[in-house]
Amino acid sequence: MNLINEQVIHQSFGEGSVIEYTDSFIEIHFDSGNRKFIFPNAFGTYLTLIDKSAADSVKRMNQQREEKEHKQKELELEKENILRRAEKQRFLQEEKLKYNPKIHPISQAAFWCKSEEKNKIFTEWRVFTGLTKRGYNEGKPNKLIRIHQNSACLLTSIDPGMPEKDRRILGVYMVNEAFTGKLCEDGYITAHPEYRLRLSEEESKKMFFWNYYASEKYPNNMKWNTGKHYYFDNIWMAQILRDIVSMKNETQELEFAQHFFDHFCLMNRIEKKELQKPNGALMRI
Repeated sequence: MNLINEQVIHQSFGEGSVIEYTDSFIEIHFDSGNRKFIFPNAFGTYLTLIDKSAADSVKRMNQQREEKEHKQKELELEKENILRRAEKQRFLQEEKLKYNPKIHPISQAAFWCKSEEKNKIFTEWRVFTGLTKRGYNEGKPNKLIRIHQNSACLLTSIDPGMPEKDRRILGVYMVNEAFTGKLCEDGYITAHPEYRLRLSEEESKKMFFWNYYASEKYPNNMKWNTGKHYYFDNIWMAQILRDIVSMKNETQELEFAQHFFDHFCLMNRIEKKELQKPNGALMRI
């Protein structure tokens, strides 16, 4: 479409002709002098093209512009709604914490994911606690009584034939808000619908479990016994989430990881600025 020399009528300046235009402005020559207007917005308000074909083309441009602006406003409104919902959720979480003042300092859980169950865990987003091996509840699913809404499940694995020190972190998720460890009968800990994070293969190779975990009795020992899980320190989990944030480059992934980290620290009353560097068994070699 070429509008140069097209004739127009202005409500105040009368008839004129187009001498120049771009995607954002149009310049028109009138008897009283040249005038610039916003393009194509000015048409349909106080400017009119005399040629019907040109007028129809500009009208379509205006319609496309209005549709684009409408979609943009809808997106901005949705973002505002998301922020409001997040703020409301944050408020409700803080209110819950007021009535649940006691948070066990070791209320996270690390799990050993066998090769054959990895895909199922990340598809269903739940992990099995394992079976009790002795005592009155022998053969029944383990109940992790420290696990509550502030808890995260850390998923780890080790490649066949590799030394235990090479155990890698595969992913992490917050537990479902309705989960209570002592009431869990089937042994499955289901993930929160939002706070779920699976590392890529390259990311996982940089995240070693023993960089963070250290046994209280044997702090230099890197040995995972036959159990399915270990209880895990809240601070260690926060350190892991912080390190995951530092690995992310893609904007959307970075924002999500940061949001996850912020949520975890809020739920566990951890001051992010006070977090120390990891000091697990592998860091002490």
